[in-house]
Amino acid sequence: MKITINNWLKNNQWLNFSTFTSLLFKQNCLLCAASQANNDGLCEACLKDLPYSPTTSCPQCGLSSNGLVCGSCLNSTPDFDATHAVFIYAFPIDAMMQGYKYGNMLHLSQTFGQLLAQKTNLVSVDLIIPMPMHPARLNERGFNQALEIAKVITKTHKEKLDFVSAIRHKLTPPQASLPFKERVKNIKGAFQMNTDLAGKRVAIIDDVMTTGASLNELAKTLKKAGASHVECWVIARTLPPN
Repeated sequence: MKITINNWLKNNQWLNFSTFTSLLFKQNCLLCAASQANNDGLCEACLKDLPYSPTTSCPQCGLSSNGLVCGSCLNSTPDFDATHAVFIYAFPIDAMMQGYKYGNMLHLSQTFGQLLAQKTNLVSVDLIIPMPMHPARLNERGFNQALEIAKVITKTHKEKLDFVSAIRHKLTPPQASLPFKERVKNIKGAFQMNTDLAGKRVAIIDDVMTTGASLNELAKTLKKAGASHVECWVIARTLPPN
């Protein structure tokens, strides 16, 4: 499958919107171009071969574990209470994510949103908050990738989506550009919550969870605003090298 997808990406580069519309109308798979794709735009064969997050992951941080809370979370408890990741950040999800964020493949928000909705339970939370972007970063990219995914998840429960109350008021260097040890310091104090969340169960939507520093800082902010329970709902989780 990897050879097939590699060839497809090489030959087609990134789909523009008109091409995507044509493929979607014909129900062709976004990865292999085979017919009979599902509503999420992928065929059963490609769906089966994707790098899903293992069921034995730590329920709190999503890292490899035996299905129980890992030692890292026991030693230094995160401010979020649970993590739900659909995939491991590996091929072809990493290529799809890069195309989504930087290659004008905005239509992938539909695919990612539907797959994340299948992994999570919208009824279990009171509020969905997408990871906020600083206005300067938003102007650069033109859209908030987490918000677009959140819109798909809350399509039938729009009242649960809140993308205005959590604000990223501190402009910091991109987390991905920094060494892991500097990411916690970089994101500290970056968020502000302008709504009382007393007793609310909240899910934060984000695209990729790496160290979890940004998600943890936002969860801390939400807890200070009164949230009783905060979960991280992400498309992919990076795993440390063996």
